[in-house]
Amino acid sequence: MFVLGIDPGLTTTGYGILETTRGGVRAVVAGVIRTDRHQPIAQRLLELHRDLTAIVDEYAPTEAAIEEVFVNRNLQTATSVGRASGVALLTLAQKGLRPAEYTPSAVKMALTGFGGADKHQVGAVVAMRLNLPGPPRPADAADALAIALCHIQALPFQRHVERAG
Repeated sequence: MFVLGIDPGLTTTGYGILETTRGGVRAVVAGVIRTDRHQPIAQRLLELHRDLTAIVDEYAPTEAAIEEVFVNRNLQTATSVGRASGVALLTLAQKGLRPAEYTPSAVKMALTGFGGADKHQVGAVVAMRLNLPGPPRPADAADALAIALCHIQALPFQRHVERAG
């Protein structure tokens, strides 16, 4: 099974693909999609959609997870993350995926046991869990892998609930 994790942002969107097998979990790819701040918002969102579509087409994930938009003190940041998140959710829905959404603190809690962990701690745990030589760079790529790992951990419980419901 291939799991796509997305850390949405208008300027930088992190993505990561993990493969789960009976032998464990391995990182397939991780990176970022960057858009030019000087371009119109609509053009940046279209570019994000095209790039995410290409990733989904290339790796054909069967599961997807995205970081849930949280209220930020900076309204402009919250608005731009919300726009990017909406494009990511639309792209995944167009490809037949029903992404799970996790808050940043839920991802941190699932990986580190502490919902207030910093980016360095999250990156270190991602590297350790995936047997990587170091935390993925940039941090948005590590965050996307963390979101995918969180989803993999949550899947057995989610499937149990779905069967019981």
